[in-house]
Amino acid sequence: MEEFNGNLSPERVSEAESNEEIGPLLKRLRGELSLRDITRRTGISSSYLSQLERGDRRPGRKVLRGLAETYNVDLRQLLRRAGYGPKPDPNSNEALEVERAYKYVLADPVFRVGTRPDGPLSLNAKRFIVEMYERFTNRRLLQ
Repeated sequence: MEEFNGNLSPERVSEAESNEEIGPLLKRLRGELSLRDITRRTGISSSYLSQLERGDRRPGRKVLRGLAETYNVDLRQLLRRAGYGPKPDPNSNEALEVERAYKYVLADPVFRVGTRPDGPLSLNAKRFIVEMYERFTNRRLLQ
């Protein structure tokens, strides 16, 4: 399998952080790569990838594992965005920690999160933004 050349650019990170469904997120992460490029790198058919990006199908864990590796993003986050895993308790210490870290990210004048959301974000979306920020800045905000 051919390796993805480089990490996400700041622009692609910002785009991936919006509060969108898994299909459009996968399309944004693919960027300017063609479906054929991703097929060659992952072995996932172009037609199936297209269905995923349109939101017609829900990706399985194995597919998400291959895409996370190809796009150089955190598998845990893709799994959460696809609806796998437990829903966090909004009053838990973890939720409070994510809220604190998310506010820190928004306050960083160097880091732009792209278009600011109009409405509220889910805890998972905020966690995703914080974790992408951590990867981009090499700072640890979440335990």
